[in-house]
Amino acid sequence: MKKSSVPYWRLSGFYFFYFASLGVLIPYWSLYLKSLGYSSLIIGGLVAILPATKLVAPYIWGWLADHTRRSMFIIRIACLCALLSFSLVFFSQQLWWLTLVMILFSFFWNATLPQFEAMTLNHLGNDTHRYSMVRLWGSLGFIVIAVLMGYLLQSYDADVIPIVVLITFVVIAITSFMVPEKLNIPHTDHSPIWHVIKQRNVMAFLVVCFLMLCSHGPYYTFYTIYLEEQGYSSQMIGVLWAVGVIAEVVVFLLMHRLLPVFGARKLLLITLFLTTFRWLIIGFYVDDLSMLFFAQLIHAFSFGVFHSVGISLVHDYFTGSHQGRGQAIYASVSFGGGVAIGSLISGLLWDQWGASVLFVFASCCTVLAMVIVWRYIERQESSSKINFI
Repeated sequence: MKKSSVPYWRLSGFYFFYFASLGVLIPYWSLYLKSLGYSSLIIGGLVAILPATKLVAPYIWGWLADHTRRSMFIIRIACLCALLSFSLVFFSQQLWWLTLVMILFSFFWNATLPQFEAMTLNHLGNDTHRYSMVRLWGSLGFIVIAVLMGYLLQSYDADVIPIVVLITFVVIAITSFMVPEKLNIPHTDHSPIWHVIKQRNVMAFLVVCFLMLCSHGPYYTFYTIYLEEQGYSSQMIGVLWAVGVIAEVVVFLLMHRLLPVFGARKLLLITLFLTTFRWLIIGFYVDDLSMLFFAQLIHAFSFGVFHSVGISLVHDYFTGSHQGRGQAIYASVSFGGGVAIGSLISGLLWDQWGASVLFVFASCCTVLAMVIVWRYIERQESSSKINFI
């Protein structure tokens, strides 16, 4: 496959703006909800809607993509529906209306990324080692918008947050029409996907994904509010978010060396250990800016290494006609169920127990995940077929 046949910039552009929207929703959406006067419990519940729809939406759209083999058409429809449904957020700020709108737009918005991941790998063909060179543009989009929002919030109130989200959704929809369709390769194995899922190593991997992203619930939901309550400026909060994603970009550039040398199993163990350390730092050293910067650097492992290994293993486990649903299951279990449960628990514990207890809970999730990797992820699984870059 010639590299010139890969629509690199069109793929990268979609990632850039998709994660730019994520760079507003993850750090700042809870801040917007707080500005509306909602309690921590309600904020936790509303934020949990975003990942909760990933329990269902990606698999439904993944099934359609696998059976129609028209992934980009489905992605474009989902992008347009997400844009239209999110625009309804400006009509009312009542709880029931916001709940309805968030369920609706996240059902479509969450459908796009897993299918686009599969589409990207199809475009890359034998050059799947170039994946992280495409994906890193998503991280750059997150960095740009996170820092930009920090500056915007110095001059404008939180009402600017949904406006910026809407703008990113418009550009996402436009870029989706620029990426050409690329059919997946038909596979001779037509066995039910459950035959793949029930394998011990696959089941263990999915449980680990759930626990890892459950541990991110407090971080995604209350990190910005936590720092704001500690007196940090919106600019510094934006910088801290950006530092984490910059570290993630660096790791994407190194994964082609790390994965063959260490293997998936060792990288998972190292990542879970460092992530445990990261949550404890945030929980107990929030008044030390240097420690917060150090904790954000660990995001290179918490997300960068973990997601790279995850995409690699999913691509190995779920082949052919199972590709779209495999990516959807990975997204549903981890960024769906994991983050949703973590966000809900965060909303319940935040006011009564405080941040320290919440981040101890997060560290317990990663310790349990580490035990599962040690016990159930076999050593031979550490040699992945995908080398990143």
